[in-house]
Amino acid sequence: MTLEEEIKAAIVDVHDFPKPGIIYKDITPIFENAKLSERIVSELYHIYKDQQIDAVTGLESRGFLFGMPLAIRLGVPFILIRKKNKLPREVHRVNYQLEYGESTVEMHTDAVKPGQRILIHDDVLATGGTATAASQLIKMAGGEIAGFSFLTELSFLKGRDALPMPSEQIITFATF
Repeated sequence: MTLEEEIKAAIVDVHDFPKPGIIYKDITPIFENAKLSERIVSELYHIYKDQQIDAVTGLESRGFLFGMPLAIRLGVPFILIRKKNKLPREVHRVNYQLEYGESTVEMHTDAVKPGQRILIHDDVLATGGTATAASQLIKMAGGEIAGFSFLTELSFLKGRDALPMPSEQIITFATF
């Protein structure tokens, strides 16, 4: 089975969540499968090991689950991008639009050094709002975006079009 097939087989559709008419793609069964999780981290490592990545960011919260192991494998720092008021020190802050409303993400002001090449990782690419906000945080700190990686992509929402990168720098493993 291909990695995409294995990921798709693990994902559970939840109807009418978080509101009526939405089919939510629940990826939590992936985390319950240690072999699949290891396969995903290994694939990410092989994609990025020669890409001159200086740090990996993970977007709260499921972006932490593969972003951190990837950073460890690459031997680079892991940077948290969190929701508003979750970080204890001075932060850069960006407000953005979600599929269902508005939100804010933050990153410590000293997390990214000027000129660092940063990989942004999250679980799903939907509208691209959260990932674009993350890229703005990195640019505010003087970093460069090395690319984006996602476990899944909801292609009908066209989030790829919102991201500030050429399409070949956007990696997804399973597209719906």
